[in-house]
Amino acid sequence: MAGYEYVSAEQLAGFDKYKYSAVDSNPLSLYVMHPFWNTVVKIFPMWLAPNLITFSGFLLLVFNFFLMAYCDPDFYASAPDQQHVPNKVWVMVGLLNFMAYTLDGVDGKQARRTQSSTPLGELFDHGLDSWACMFFVVTVYSTFGRGPNGVSVFVLYLLLWVVLFSFILSHWEKYNTGVLFLPWGYDISQVTISIVYIVTSIVGVEAWYNPFLFNFLYRDLFTAMIFGCALTVTLPMSLLNYYKAYRSNTLKHHSFYEAMLPFLSPVLLFILCTIWIFHSPTQILETQPRLFYFMVGTAFANISCRLIVCQMSSTRCQPLNWLLFPLALVIFVVLTGVLPESETFLLYLLTTFITVAHIHYGVGVVSDPVARVCVAQVKVKGPLTIRSTRGRLWGCGARFALLAEGAGVQLPGHVASMTKPLLANQSSARKCRLPSRRSGTYLSTCTSCFRTARLAGAGTEQRELTPS
Repeated sequence: MAGYEYVSAEQLAGFDKYKYSAVDSNPLSLYVMHPFWNTVVKIFPMWLAPNLITFSGFLLLVFNFFLMAYCDPDFYASAPDQQHVPNKVWVMVGLLNFMAYTLDGVDGKQARRTQSSTPLGELFDHGLDSWACMFFVVTVYSTFGRGPNGVSVFVLYLLLWVVLFSFILSHWEKYNTGVLFLPWGYDISQVTISIVYIVTSIVGVEAWYNPFLFNFLYRDLFTAMIFGCALTVTLPMSLLNYYKAYRSNTLKHHSFYEAMLPFLSPVLLFILCTIWIFHSPTQILETQPRLFYFMVGTAFANISCRLIVCQMSSTRCQPLNWLLFPLALVIFVVLTGVLPESETFLLYLLTTFITVAHIHYGVGVVSDPVARVCVAQVKVKGPLTIRSTRGRLWGCGARFALLAEGAGVQLPGHVASMTKPLLANQSSARKCRLPSRRSGTYLSTCTSCFRTARLAGAGTEQRELTPS
């Protein structure tokens, strides 16, 4: 996979024409959360990159996931006669979950506030959201667990898929209509989950054992809310939005096959994983539920990211995600009994492979394609500023100059002289990274074009890179 370009030239051209279009009609979001986020965003300094806010929120969810994996590895900690998760952990998880939700709502406002909104930023945000779905669903499972008063691991598997389906449904809408209709369920679920964590820390997990209405348990309410929200709100609203676009003749894909193409890989992923669960020789979901959920969520995130790239660049969705093939191979080996004692090992191996492949894909998408877009913008749109400090190009500025030189863009003499060592050793230039602070000079880059967005310090020069 090294050196592989995940974004085609056609998709890069589509990114250059892309304009963000979204509709948020959720009353909770409009009248409560957005005013709150508008206040919070003013706390952040202007030099703080929006993508850093996005990534920080995602890391909080990852931390919660692994914290609960340590405290409740098999989802039995909330069962009676078991050692429960400490109350202070529930407080921490609740606060971090709400912080992650807040950062996810603030990153776009910070981008618009600093005038650094880019297609790459949106891709980065929604790509991490697709992976985050698995983290917060599996984490909240520990409040009920899988004991006699809890939810079975298979029911949680189905609930996870309902959440994943709801996520990809919104991007299926955008793939076909060009507008992202933000789902109501996300804001409601995040606020509810955060409150549940805090309440659990106060009343204890034992409170969820009791029925809240007749013989209807809280676990039943938890299940009914997820299924009910998807079937009565998310799905009907998505179909209505699709129908409105059809009636107004604004659909981007008029063929039924092309319109439904984004669902092919997710459906196959669901079918393959469900077959594995039902025919597993060692009851893999019962013995390794957390790892299995992680594998499913990561594979789904990769499928979703590729769809997001396609809908943002107005290109055709890929029919099949290649990660389905190693998954199918592992399932074949398990079900045929070739390695009867190695099912758990194969799951670990497959999960590691899918995770590494997905991270590699994410890094590949947000690095070299950005630089190629930069070069194209310089050649087509005219001068672009390259800033240097004390007679030296810094980090991504040096990398950009190298790429511009390779693309036939004329470099001013002072820039060309500084890039000669890099041109002589391109492998080291590719590894060039922007230092966060050096010699008293702070630099922060705009991810869309590798320009220095904010530069404070002595000895600063500003030059222009002119197209040939």
